[in-house]
Amino acid sequence: MTETVFTLATSSWDDKELAAINRVVASGFFSMGKEVEIFETQFAKFANTPYAIMVNSGSSANLLMVAALRYHSKANLQPGDEVIVPAVSWSTTYAPLYQYGLKLKFVDIDLQTLNFDLDALEQAISPKTKLIMAVNLLGNPNEYDKINALIAGRDIILIEDNCESLGATINGQQAGTFGMAGSYSCFFSHHISTMEGGIVTTDDEELYHIMLSLRAHGWTRNLPDTNLVTGQKSTDAFKESFRFVLPGYNLRPLEMSGAIGQEQLLKLPMIVENRRKNALLFKSVTDDFSDIITQKEIGKSSWFGFSMVLHPECSIDRPAFLESLQKFGIQCRPIVAGNFAKNEVVEKYFDYEISGTLKNAEHIDGAGLFIGNHHYSLDAEMDALRSALKQAFG
Repeated sequence: MTETVFTLATSSWDDKELAAINRVVASGFFSMGKEVEIFETQFAKFANTPYAIMVNSGSSANLLMVAALRYHSKANLQPGDEVIVPAVSWSTTYAPLYQYGLKLKFVDIDLQTLNFDLDALEQAISPKTKLIMAVNLLGNPNEYDKINALIAGRDIILIEDNCESLGATINGQQAGTFGMAGSYSCFFSHHISTMEGGIVTTDDEELYHIMLSLRAHGWTRNLPDTNLVTGQKSTDAFKESFRFVLPGYNLRPLEMSGAIGQEQLLKLPMIVENRRKNALLFKSVTDDFSDIITQKEIGKSSWFGFSMVLHPECSIDRPAFLESLQKFGIQCRPIVAGNFAKNEVVEKYFDYEISGTLKNAEHIDGAGLFIGNHHYSLDAEMDALRSALKQAFG
């Protein structure tokens, strides 16, 4: 078996994260509390947004964001409302939309950016469209100036699944903050890791208050005394402690995750800077091989990983390409979940339609893959990649 030279993911923890865990252990308080609150405040400042709410995963962040739109006085998404989604993303981009009865309209992706094909998106927008869920794939933001121009003057809400693109920016604005709300993930393989964890940001105070309730059972305990869910809370704390006003969940993060997040957030500028440096190395290697298509950067990508898609006229297929990469110890995996619309869960359960064709999503499903990126220099790993590409393509 070939020794792994180029891994998909590695930890960026050191003694600071371990000290944060020990601080929580010594406190004896483990459920959501002050450590989570501090991290939320710091994250909101980083994202330059009024509100950030931490949850137990990026998947939960998507669920909370979609759920809150159901109970928002202006958004008020109802079963059967149309939501446009890209055909390439992770399962929990789509699952909350199905779970709230929305009709999904799958749209093709751009073969260069791996995000929405903007022409296909424009054609997909209809009088029935109530929501667009944009996904910033592999660290790369969508072209939000163009998307916002498409929906200007329409009663359409934009939200972002930014779970793979923490730290990416367009003109200095953080990805995840271009719509009404945006989700982030702090899973092990992502830019920062809090063991498990996720965040939703928003500039809408009502949406934020709804999420505070939905995150913890649908009760009022975590709401401000004056809020946009119940109006004014009772001054009787005993009565208010178990007052339920929304059909909520338990999506609360642990104090350990909040404490770790504080340390990871301090490292994020370094992590993104080094990932961007590695992207230059990657481009310098792959530019010599015309048989592969690499991701076109929009704004400043935070480069979650490095995608490689075989050109439609390439003389080899993906299994042969995989064999060359694996021979040189390079771990790889499909581009997210490929063309998600072809999964049996969609046909069996979802209310959906496909707008136009999904030819690009289908192409990357059969001819695409991605390799990892890290917070440290990848000089040796890129040498291995060059050798693998030479063997594959000559």
